[in-house]
Amino acid sequence: MTKPGKKRPRAASGVAGGSRHEEPGEGGADEAVAFIAEQTAALRKLAERHKLHVLHYLLGMTQLEADEHLRLRSRRKLS
Repeated sequence: MTKPGKKRPRAASGVAGGSRHEEPGEGGADEAVAFIAEQTAALRKLAERHKLHVLHYLLGMTQLEADEHLRLRSRRKLS
């Protein structure tokens, strides 16, 4: 433990010259959006099962947004 008033030194981030927003092992924005879409679908089913209507709706909107983002990204890559 540190004494009150003293700050712990920060650990090195391990990112050498890479993007500040990507941690080692991450695949970037497209992989993140795909993961979010997948997890949102599972959470949406859970919300529906427990009759959490507002959460079900909001997660549905999140899933639509993630799917749309993926669709537009793949369309741009084809061009």
